[in-house]
Amino acid sequence: MENNATVRLYSLGWREMRTYMFALLFIVGNIALPQLCHLFPQGGLILLPIYFFTLIAAYKFGFRVGLLTAILSPLINSALFGMPPAAALPIIMIKGVLLAGAAAWMANKSKGASLLALIGVVLGYQLVGGLIEWAMTGEIAKALQDWKLGWPGMLLQAVGGWLVLNHMLKR
Repeated sequence: MENNATVRLYSLGWREMRTYMFALLFIVGNIALPQLCHLFPQGGLILLPIYFFTLIAAYKFGFRVGLLTAILSPLINSALFGMPPAAALPIIMIKGVLLAGAAAWMANKSKGASLLALIGVVLGYQLVGGLIEWAMTGEIAKALQDWKLGWPGMLLQAVGGWLVLNHMLKR
């Protein structure tokens, strides 16, 4: 179940066109998935869809692709659809950047995509992001919202990310 030897991981550079092409692909995913999730009441708060393709992008293709996805996805979503609301953009982008960094670091360190590694990435960025959100807002309830409401989304990120990386992106 944890066999990850066939997953190929990359770290693309700023000067490579593939960096921007893959980022565009994952940004489109991070635009489409939240739109589907917002069809359900509190779908965005529960499923945390804006982070899913950022995880895949950074883990598979490195920090630069993940960073572009983490920054541009929420900005484009907010501009086009008003979700996330502009007031939520700073913390969402901070958490996205933390996720991109954690995913790229773990991929580089582990050289594979194990379920345990992905759980660690998701828990790590949420923990640090929650602490930053608490420091920014002074409200512990806001900082704990992803843990309280968004645990299905965190589970989806870890398990779904593992499935995508190990069964769809083996090349």
